[in-house]
Amino acid sequence: MVDTQNAALLSASPDSPSATKSQALEVLRELVGHPAADFHDGQFEAIEALVDGGRRALVVQRTGWGKSAVYFVASLLLRRRGAGPTLIVSPLLALMRDQVAAAGRAGVRAVAINSANQLEWDTVREQLAADEVDVLLVSPERLTNPSFRENQLPELIRRTGLLVIDEAHCISDWGHDFRPDYRRIADLITQLPESVPVLATTATANSRVVHDIEEQLGAGVLTIRGTLGRDSLRLGVLALPNSRERLGWLLTHLADLPGSGIIYTLTVSAAEDTARLLAEAGHTVQAYTGRTDPADRERAEQMLKDNQVKALVATSALGMGFDKPDLGFVVHLGAPSSPVAYYQQVGRAGRGAANADVLLLPGSEDRDIWQYFATASMPSEAKATAVLTALAEAGTAVSTVALEARVDLRRTPLELLLKVLAVDGAVERVGGGWRSTGQPWFYDAERYRRIAEARVDEQDSMVIYQDTAGCRMEYITSVLDDETAHPCGRCDNCAGRWFRADIAADATAAAGQTLTRAGGVLEARLQWPSGMDRLGVPVKGKIKSDEGLADGRVLARLTDLGWGGALRELFAAGAADRPVDPAMLQACVQVLREWATGDGRNPGWSGAGRPAAIVSMPSRSKPELVRSLAQGISDIGRIPYLGELALGHGGPTGSRGGNSAYRLAAVWDRVVVGPELDAAMASLRGQGVMLIDDLVDSRWTLTVAGRALRQAGAGAVLPLVLAQAG
Repeated sequence: MVDTQNAALLSASPDSPSATKSQALEVLRELVGHPAADFHDGQFEAIEALVDGGRRALVVQRTGWGKSAVYFVASLLLRRRGAGPTLIVSPLLALMRDQVAAAGRAGVRAVAINSANQLEWDTVREQLAADEVDVLLVSPERLTNPSFRENQLPELIRRTGLLVIDEAHCISDWGHDFRPDYRRIADLITQLPESVPVLATTATANSRVVHDIEEQLGAGVLTIRGTLGRDSLRLGVLALPNSRERLGWLLTHLADLPGSGIIYTLTVSAAEDTARLLAEAGHTVQAYTGRTDPADRERAEQMLKDNQVKALVATSALGMGFDKPDLGFVVHLGAPSSPVAYYQQVGRAGRGAANADVLLLPGSEDRDIWQYFATASMPSEAKATAVLTALAEAGTAVSTVALEARVDLRRTPLELLLKVLAVDGAVERVGGGWRSTGQPWFYDAERYRRIAEARVDEQDSMVIYQDTAGCRMEYITSVLDDETAHPCGRCDNCAGRWFRADIAADATAAAGQTLTRAGGVLEARLQWPSGMDRLGVPVKGKIKSDEGLADGRVLARLTDLGWGGALRELFAAGAADRPVDPAMLQACVQVLREWATGDGRNPGWSGAGRPAAIVSMPSRSKPELVRSLAQGISDIGRIPYLGELALGHGGPTGSRGGNSAYRLAAVWDRVVVGPELDAAMASLRGQGVMLIDDLVDSRWTLTVAGRALRQAGAGAVLPLVLAQAG
């Protein structure tokens, strides 16, 4: 075994190009198990640049072209010439599992270090020390882990024979799936000896992303771009008026789609609702989202690969790297926010088959969902400054949990912001959390403005894709700056509609029943946030049993397919306040009926007994809506409506989207039992009260209101809410 410096000497006098190609073909045929296998255009050119030239290369090729063959063949050739193991940075656990399995089948000794196999890390280190590893896969998050960075990474850098950056579009914040941890790879590249070749691969990169990746790889990058057109895919778009029709189409035609496939949705709730509807109709489907347990995800992936399910109903959590060569179809319920993201997802289909069907069923709510995710991923100067100030004042490492109590940011956006700041060198992750580096930091407002504009352009391009009368494959590939883009002759615009548009009446009815199904559990808060003393709120630990809410009910989440649409319109910016719609009131009454008796999935009043009175929340934006809902339920249920709570100290402050500690501080003692309501409750001591509200997010306003009612003598406080955000 020799290290990379000695490997550089060996590669200084490489075999002739013809000898290298002969050796590469031999390795390729061993890998694929076919004696006549040959390289696709561009594959050997990339291998030669890495093995003989020690160069840095970027390969942009369509899904299924064989990018993994490039780095597996190059790895084995370099190993035969005395180089150390290949280090592959791979973004997803599912992708790692597939890559390790594919390498093993091909005779490549591959292992992984990630969060899912911590018990195997010692074994992997022993294998590396014994030179028994050809390929090591790590996640980009590992590169930011202090222990890994300090204890394992230096030795890996010293011995690495080839660095591979898989799904390299993640390195660019111009890309559709930018991940801050990928920016760490640019630092890793600068630490490698110049003789160590570097390969970046992706199937989804337009020219802007390509240039960004090239800059991060360094000077002299060889970029190999191939045609992105997919001859196996038959694209189509079917515009239907609403979710009821789209689900009805699926119920009618899912069985007609070839083989097994993926049904993509834009939100977790849409995936879960759609999977439930299809399963109840007898289709073998499973939901697959970011909320799915990792073990269940792996099981679901294998069931799809083995054709044990007709489809996985998935969010973008099922994406990069999932490899089922004979995947027969991809259907989208709602459009992704860019043609680039759409191309990446439909690329799961038809990789090893001559034909696969791809159909988009766009939704009227798509733009609202795009806007939410676009704004959620952009860093804010004010939030970044607050984080840097908090770390500077601490003077030592602060955990993410502790930092969350010091700045008004929820956990997920806080972690994302910390990664962005770490890439910029302003903070660093160390044992015990995060600390300030003391380096000056500049908020690049102009860059973020241009990125935001690019996101809007991508969204507009997705709408153009839906409306175009030209070839759909040509449009998608031209947006990805493929100079060879040309009409496919297969899509619905080139060859005519290949899918049926009829919807069975019973399917529409079944979809309608699912969409009008109302009610979900609104779980009560059980614990006060940590660090409240810093914000002047005198609570900590568990919420006392005589101060807390009971679990309540919500008509729907704003992201739901059914009532979610009507609620989104009701709470849209600028929407007028008005009395509750009669149909919505009746849906709430049905929720109450099921809540009172239990609905098979959830218990009834849980021993709280029938509420003796109704109280409503004070609303500054929808007072007529809330009062009419409370009065309507009072009239129908013959439960006295006592009126509404009062606003204290001017009412709640702050805005939606902050973390729990700041959200609680903003409403503490600001929703109170006023004198009139207190007098009305005098005869109800110890009896249950139903608390009516319009829209909840963090649930802290409800929690504070429930505490006030309990302290005023109410028994169980049972919340009923129209809508839940998120």
